[in-house]
Amino acid sequence: MILIPKNYYIIVSAILALLFTSSCTSKKEVVYFQNAKDFETIVDTDTFAPKFKVNDIVSVFVSTFDLEAVAPFNLTRGGNSNNPEFIDYLIDVDGNIDYPVLGKVKLQGLTVSEAQALFKKKLEDGYLRNPIVNIRILNFRISVLGEVRRPGRYEVSGERITILEALSLAGDLNIKGKRENVLVIRDFNGTKTYTRVDLRNKELFNSPVYYLTQNDIVYVEPNNSAISSASGDTRIGTIISISSFLITTALIFVTRN
Repeated sequence: MILIPKNYYIIVSAILALLFTSSCTSKKEVVYFQNAKDFETIVDTDTFAPKFKVNDIVSVFVSTFDLEAVAPFNLTRGGNSNNPEFIDYLIDVDGNIDYPVLGKVKLQGLTVSEAQALFKKKLEDGYLRNPIVNIRILNFRISVLGEVRRPGRYEVSGERITILEALSLAGDLNIKGKRENVLVIRDFNGTKTYTRVDLRNKELFNSPVYYLTQNDIVYVEPNNSAISSASGDTRIGTIISISSFLITTALIFVTRN
């Protein structure tokens, strides 16, 4: 009868347990806002508003009581007269749109409310009386990539969205997402900025990228568990190889003794 030393079982069990648990994720790595205290209150004083960028597509609609006077400012591209399709405007490399009657109007760097005030001033200067100006950013989209449940590009209907809302659209991070190092890539007129945030820390709410701007990219890195599982077959093969080696070594040892 072959007797295997008792210590051998202990060694094998310890090695196998180490291999199988090395990629486990702890609660500390996945819980959001860990340093937020019970009943803690944070007053939101943020007045963030998105600003127009080069290559933005915007709609501008002007209205007054005098429909005939306002017609030259609201050009259409034809279609049904009861439901006309109004022309959109592209902000060029110089930050301008070419608007009917008014000509070049610089929008780059302005918020929507600032652009509305600028248009109203120009229109009241000899063209219209008490005009109402409605301006919207039409290409407000954000992309969420990496370790989320539904990566993709998402349209934003309002004028702003938070990084938490963007992640919600993408189905939240999966268990393999790295919560402490989420990257936001922002392009402002050809200059890219890279900002990392920690979703586990309540200071996220004070981050300059808490509110996203149009065409921001949110990237969630894989954690160590994801990287390990990406080569899962190799890991399993390694476990089998090590186990076989240990068993073979033990049998040789027993046979010789």
